[in-house]
Amino acid sequence: MPIKMNREYRIMPLLQPAEEKRFDSDYYVEGFATTFNDPYVLWRNGEIEYKEIIDKKALDTADMSDIIMQYNHSGRVFARNKMGKSKTPTLIAEPQDNGFFIAADLSKTAEARSLYEDINEGLIFQMSWAFTVSEDEYDSDNHTRIIKRVDKVYDVSAVSTPANPSTDISARSYFEGVIEQEAQELCRREELVKQNLRALLLLKTRR
Repeated sequence: MPIKMNREYRIMPLLQPAEEKRFDSDYYVEGFATTFNDPYVLWRNGEIEYKEIIDKKALDTADMSDIIMQYNHSGRVFARNKMGKSKTPTLIAEPQDNGFFIAADLSKTAEARSLYEDINEGLIFQMSWAFTVSEDEYDSDNHTRIIKRVDKVYDVSAVSTPANPSTDISARSYFEGVIEQEAQELCRREELVKQNLRALLLLKTRR
């Protein structure tokens, strides 16, 4: 799977066929790319779990003007929310109260219909979405990153393996920086304690 620098990748629940459809299609799938204000474990370092939360308003100003659906974030486009030649969009991507809703019509090409069959038969059972972040903050007490603002959503993709290496890489790149900062802060505090102890001992010896 190609990994593009500066983009975040997160595993999402598989889009599933549904009875109530947003598209009039026999090859319809829908689901949520993520839920809002719902912490999930993104990285583990020893016994510490590093979590992430996507704020309910994170997508309010995000660029979602041209989102595509692919396989493994590359290759053919199976659905799109911005179509050329006055064609009707085949992808819906919209923030709702509880999360980021995705729906797709996979009927337009033989490849898209084949993907639908793979999903329907359970051969493909995970998906991923790619985005960039323009604002976040870190809650050090709870080891939790809070995504406050998404800059752009690029694609949603069916993925061949549940253990998506691009998710691990983007998570590790963020939290390794956090871990380094926490280690430096711990060293700074320990050094400050040592300095205070030395100062107290010096005062005692002068009395």
